Amino acid sequence: MKNFTLLAPCHFGLEAVLKREIYDLGYEISKVEDGRVYFEGDPEAIVLSNIHLRSAERILLVVGQFKATTFEEFFQGVKKLPWESYIPKNGKFWVKKASSVQSQLFSPSDLQSVAKKAMVERMKEAYKIDWFPENGEDYPLRVFLYKNEVTVTLDTTGTSLHKRGYRTEAGAAPISETLAAALIMLTPWHGDRILLDPMCGSGTFPIEAAMMAANIAPGMNRSFTAEKWTNFIDRKLWIEAKAEAREAIDTNIETDIQGFDVDSDVLKIARENAKRAGVADLIHFQVRDVKDTHHPKKYGFIISNPPYGERLEEKKNLPKLYRTLGDVYKSLDSWSMYLITSYEYTEKDLGFKAQKNRKIYNGMIKTYFYQFPGPKPPRKKRDN
Repeated sequence: MKNFTLLAPCHFGLEAVLKREIYDLGYEISKVEDGRVYFEGDPEAIVLSNIHLRSAERILLVVGQFKATTFEEFFQGVKKLPWESYIPKNGKFWVKKASSVQSQLFSPSDLQSVAKKAMVERMKEAYKIDWFPENGEDYPLRVFLYKNEVTVTLDTTGTSLHKRGYRTEAGAAPISETLAAALIMLTPWHGDRILLDPMCGSGTFPIEAAMMAANIAPGMNRSFTAEKWTNFIDRKLWIEAKAEAREAIDTNIETDIQGFDVDSDVLKIARENAKRAGVADLIHFQVRDVKDTHHPKKYGFIISNPPYGERLEEKKNLPKLYRTLGDVYKSLDSWSMYLITSYEYTEKDLGFKAQKNRKIYNGMIKTYFYQFPGPKPPRKKRDN
């Protein structure tokens, strides 16, 4: 089978999580950049990475890379790429997105139209035809320029991987599914440990945790653009991989995953989302104020996305909210706490310092992932 260079974008600051996921799938990392991980793989890698990766935003097939400081260089660079190896005569092809950072070529619309012209010229020569009907399957491209280095890719995913299919509704300021999953994976939490989100909103943290605990592949119930690329990916690979993912699910497990919120309407949404994700029986949702958060057991985890104060009317309530959260955490015996927020007085109002914090961009908002790891539970004695 042919090997490709694949590129998986992720949230800035979470490259290490995605690297580990790709290694666990059995593929070699070739390069890591800010918000991007490159790896090598065959057609099956395209299938498995789309279905199984929790922290990637999409899977892009790298068709080529070259340097360009003029539109002529850009045109010739795109034209040299072997498009006939990827796009059939009747394929529908266009540049879905072009982006440029610190490069001399910076107009997205010009980059899009020049790339399309260059592809047409190459394929005219390869296919010996002057006109392309483009009535076949979609082959969308994404082109990136960084410091005049051009990366030309085919988007195998389509709709972003954070769209798992379970969240048709969300509360205010929801965290994305890919970001929530990556943040959980940054903690030592495992499916047999307690996880509690006292401000769970539409339930993304508890749902992603429950999917991990039950070994539910995040992309199992959705479709991907490359599923229809029968010219170089066997359709059977998709069918078999999804069937294997379904067989690997184990919902007959004991979990202690809880989501609280003061808003009963948003919890209705959370319950519906959990049902669609197949984890409704693994999560306990309850209407409860942050101040009433408690748990009788030790060694649990609070993982949450509290309000940031992006809206002015919310901002005045933040000191009290974070003080309450600090008091709650102190009252829980031997627990760990992990919070993602852009609120600048987080540590001051909680009343204690994080052991470490990690800068992460949530969309365009610079946030920090504050980490307060508690003690490890004693090792379970093995039965003789």
